[in-house]
Amino acid sequence: MSGLDWGGLMRAGIAGLGLRPWEFWALTPGELALMLGEGRGPGLGRAGLAALMARYPDRKGAQNG
Repeated sequence: MSGLDWGGLMRAGIAGLGLRPWEFWALTPGELALMLGEGRGPGLGRAGLAALMARYPDRKGAQNG
């Protein structure tokens, strides 16, 4: 089992992305990978958006947040 390259990850997050140390350490590995451009898919198309909207419709009177 190999460990993570914490020095490299910190350089990428703090120096490369401009994160503050506490912001870096608050991220999950998946969030950091996404911010670094890894694991990006093709995005959400019309069909995917329609399916998402059908599954989670807006409700009258519901508040965001």
